[in-house]
Amino acid sequence: MNFTERLHLYIQLTRLHRPIGILLLLWPTLWGVWIAGNGHPSWLIVFIFTLGTVLMRSSGCAVNDYADRHIDRHVERTRDRPLTSGKVSERETLWLAVVLALVSFALILPLNPLTWLMSFPAVFLAASYPFTKRFFAIPQAYLGIAFGFGIPMAFAAQLGTVPAVAWILLLANIFWSIAYDTEYAMVDRDDDIHLGIHSSALFFGKYDVLAVMACYGITLLLLAAAGMMAGLGWIYFAGLLVAAGIALHHYTLIKDRNREKCFAAFLHNNWFGAAVFSGIAATYLAR
Repeated sequence: MNFTERLHLYIQLTRLHRPIGILLLLWPTLWGVWIAGNGHPSWLIVFIFTLGTVLMRSSGCAVNDYADRHIDRHVERTRDRPLTSGKVSERETLWLAVVLALVSFALILPLNPLTWLMSFPAVFLAASYPFTKRFFAIPQAYLGIAFGFGIPMAFAAQLGTVPAVAWILLLANIFWSIAYDTEYAMVDRDDDIHLGIHSSALFFGKYDVLAVMACYGITLLLLAAAGMMAGLGWIYFAGLLVAAGIALHHYTLIKDRNREKCFAAFLHNNWFGAAVFSGIAATYLAR
């Protein structure tokens, strides 16, 4: 196998050809970066956290495939993944995950010691999340912590401390993650039942649509609280109204529990995160 073929397998393994996961991780990180930087963050900070997001999500995907290597072969849409199909070895997968995590850690070395310390729980969360599907009823909540830990790290990097607003933003991200990943889990419901894997879609059962919409609502309330704590103005709240409209659109997609439409709703969450960030950025630009 030549270098180009091997690189193509690594891209598939780390899901770089499917950037939705990067975007769902990047938007909340940028919420934290912009608010912590009072609308004018250091471009070095923006670069470090953006690239670090890509690297850590890629590392997490490799760990996820390793954790699910005996499960993915029984699911039609995952049985051809590089590790499951035997094109990439288990050892190779783990080494790739480790290297990507180490490069991500190297990125934050120019930052302060608090940011270094916070990187350790961040790595633990990213690496352990794939295994929570075996025992945790709502692994999507754990995902929200893992995907949102860039928020308190962004505050630590720029302020040397983590104020209350950072934790409110992280809590908002947890509920948002439950919402969008439940939409995703609604696609895989039958496979998860067959394989004995936990998911929020199974936990909520017939109330799954209601739970998704409730999580969107709680997310928006927490984001509103964070905006008031940060002193953001009407432009930010206009962004939240746009995000609320997007959430209502998702209801029209998931209400009948059609697999394709549920997956479309999941993908569309990129625009929810973008709407919130646009409100934050526009607020500071208008000052």
